[in-house]
Amino acid sequence: MRGSAAPTSPGPWNTRSEALLAAQALTAGQAPDAEQPEPAGTTQDAPRATPARPVRRGPADPVKALMHRHRDLCERAVDALEIAAGLEVHGVTDRTAARFRHRDVFSLAEELYARVPRGSGAAVRPAPEDGAGSGWAGWATAALAPGAVAALAGTGLALTEGPVRLAVGVAGALGLAVALALAVRRGPLRAAGRGVPAARVWTLWLLAYALGGDGLLGELLTGGPDGGWALTPGPVLGLALAVAPAAWCAHLFATRARRRLAASRGLEDFAAGTRPLLLATVALHTAVLAGLLALTGFAPGALALGALLLVARLLAAHGFARTAADALAGVCAAQALALATVLAARLPGCDLLAEPVRALVDTWGPGAVPAVICGAAALGLLAHATAALSRASAHARVPAHDTP
Repeated sequence: MRGSAAPTSPGPWNTRSEALLAAQALTAGQAPDAEQPEPAGTTQDAPRATPARPVRRGPADPVKALMHRHRDLCERAVDALEIAAGLEVHGVTDRTAARFRHRDVFSLAEELYARVPRGSGAAVRPAPEDGAGSGWAGWATAALAPGAVAALAGTGLALTEGPVRLAVGVAGALGLAVALALAVRRGPLRAAGRGVPAARVWTLWLLAYALGGDGLLGELLTGGPDGGWALTPGPVLGLALAVAPAAWCAHLFATRARRRLAASRGLEDFAAGTRPLLLATVALHTAVLAGLLALTGFAPGALALGALLLVARLLAAHGFARTAADALAGVCAAQALALATVLAARLPGCDLLAEPVRALVDTWGPGAVPAVICGAAALGLLAHATAALSRASAHARVPAHDTP
């Protein structure tokens, strides 16, 4: 039996104060005795001391984090509605706003607008250009110009013959193109942001088809044309006269939509009220256009074209110029294809290419081709517009959505 004593090991803490001192040392990152093992049986006298773990907490103010994330939007905004529209573009919905302790996006935008500091160089809302204030006379005059030019050109064509009539027709076409360009450069028909220059080309093509497309198609189906073909200036005159009602309808839609935006307390509430407003606007303009065409020369293709041009211009005026231009380009391609299939059918073995167009013309006349093409495009574009123009971002001064 060896006389040397076994090494002593620390026993259990005898007092509660010793255990508390050890716990405080562990919390501060200092072990009471790093070289000695933890004493056994301490759980009976005092709770086991463990290092404190850092607790991860979310931000005490969740709106502040959102404000920093969208600081540029909040600093540039001239009112809370613009912030709400910008948040909607970034995917913030009413359900998302609930996670920030707000009932909807509008309430969240109001807090963001109130909390973002603004200096002396804060943004100021520009003067409206859609008919409010003293600027209404300018865009109203510009909207009446296409109808006036078309009426003068139609009168000149009716009173002249030969080379003089040709010169009057060319001058009238150029004048109408200039008047249309002026009408859509200001007022409620002005495209928001950067427009699509090709849209002007497509519009002129559609008007040219309304002027002589039906006559050309009829000649092609009968083996011609051997010379000229019949022109129908009446529908073009009706469309030109309808520019002024179209501008007024666009102004009415924009004004009512912005009022509803200011009064709405949710994105879904605003969308539900804007959709019938858009449909009523298109229906009103179509009814006015039908009355004008009844006076100048009714054509179903011109009626469908007028509805298509209005919906396309509403989209362009609210930031969707690319979508509108693509739709007009598709209609032009379809009309050109209808004429091309009739010409291609003259090749040996290609008779079947013209059968769809021939069957449509034999049943309803040459005017059925543009009516079907423009009508289908107008309905499709209107379905897209009911979704696009029922968003709050389409009625606030935010960057354009799909323009380059």
